[in-house]
Formats: sequence, structure tokens, C-alpha cells
Amino acid sequence: MRSLVVAVSMCGMISAAQAADMPDIPILRGGLTEGLSTARVNWDGYYVGIHGGYGSSDENFNGSTSTMTAAVLANTLIESQMQVSTWNMNLGKQSSRSSGFGGFVGYNSQWDDVVLGVEASYLHGTFGGRASSTRALVSGSALSDGNYHSVTSTQSSQISIKDMATIRGRAGYALGCFLPYAFFGLALGNADIGQTVTVQDSVSTTQLGTYTALQPLSANNIQHNHLIYGYSAGLGVDVNLVGGLFARAEYEYIRFTSTVDTSVNTVRAGLGYKF
Repeated sequence: MRSLVVAVSMCGMISAAQAADMPDIPILRGGLTEGLSTARVNWDGYYVGIHGGYGSSDENFNGSTSTMTAAVLANTLIESQMQVSTWNMNLGKQSSRSSGFGGFVGYNSQWDDVVLGVEASYLHGTFGGRASSTRALVSGSALSDGNYHSVTSTQSSQISIKDMATIRGRAGYALGCFLPYAFFGLALGNADIGQTVTVQDSVSTTQLGTYTALQPLSANNIQHNHLIYGYSAGLGVDVNLVGGLFARAEYEYIRFTSTVDTSVNTVRAGLGYKF
């Protein structure tokens, strides 16, 4: 038994001596795990990427045709005495969903854990909607021409946004391989916008009599590839995968203040590379 104890002691002394002579390899002293958990990712520099998104567009068409109606009925009796252009056509609000794809490019400047930058983002898709309405009204009394007027107004409005681009400032805070961030900036869009207005006026000498239709008045205004603008805001997170490669998840809100008040909400996933 004593011989066995002595032998084990000698082996232990020899192993300790050999370990002291071996190179300082991190994995042998638990340093590899420690290095991974405290690794600092460098977010400073230029980067590019691609992304895909899905979201909704919400349009408020109320009032979008009033200016055109006033122009169509300028200097007419029914406009001056029945104020047709001010009628509430109840075009209302519409919502639709769509997907898109695009890319982004930007630059980060890092101070310790704070990361500030500027980025340009682009998304191609089909966001928008259409609304139409008809309203009829008979004058309660004869107008200044001595006739009663029965007026029917039919109006429609639409918008289709094909391309959206945002130029935004970013502010983030580095947490290991994660970079959560917030952004705010200018939004630009390429849209097809259209309004149509048709007003049919009919007259009668009595309120309950037979009405004779006059020549209808109409107009349409279709704008293709029209530049619209607004603002953008949102939140996201970049996740460093390996080297300069990173993944991205993001939410963006865009508000366009065009003829048709439009808001676009999208969630996006992307992949980028930092140089």
C-alpha cells in the first residue's frame, strides 16, 4: 500500500512538471470560453446588405378629391350655392398588406459601446390602395336660376407606392455581438397617384317634378412616378455572425404626407457585411 501511494505521488509530480513546460493554450486553462463571452465586436466602418420585408399600408382618402372637385365646378351655380366640393364623400380609410425587397448601405462610428451612424435604405414593393364613393343631393329650394337641382357626385382616389427609400441617422449600443439601435430620418417614395371626379347636375322647375340631366362635368388626374416625401422612424438589432458578416431584424414606420395621407409599417430581415 505504501508503495502505491509513493507511485501515485511521483506521477503527480511528473505531470505537474510537464504541464509547467507546455505552452499557454487558452483552452487548457478555460480561457476559450471566457474569450467568447467577453469578445468585443468592432462595429466601426462601412457596411452593405440586403433585406426583405412584409407589412401594411394605411391610406386616408378623406378630402383627397376636394380640390379637384372645386376646380371642376369653378364658377358653377351648384358649387357657389350647394358647395359640392365640401361634401363629405366618406372615401374613408383603407388598409392593405404587401411584401418587398431591397438593400441598405451605411457607416458606423463607434465610441466604446456607443455606435452612431448614417444609413440609406431601399425597399421595392407594391403598397397602397383605392377608394370610391357616390353621393346625391337635391336642393331644398330653388337656386338663383329658379330651378331645383339634383346633383350626383362620384369620386375616386388611389395611390400605389412602388419604391421607398429612407436616409436616416442611427444610434445604437453594443452588447457583445448584439447591436440594438433606433433611427429617424427622411423618407422618399415613388408613387402612382390618381383622382377622378364626375358631377351630374339635373334641373327641374319643381322639387318633385321631372329632372332634366345637364352635361356632366368630369376630370381625372393621374400622376405616374410622382415623388412623395415624409419621415421614417424605427427600431432594430444587428447580430454579428462571424467576421464582418451580420444578420438584421428591423421594424420601420414611414409616413408620407402626399395628396393621400399614407402610413407604411414593415418588419424586415436582412443580411449584411461590414468592411
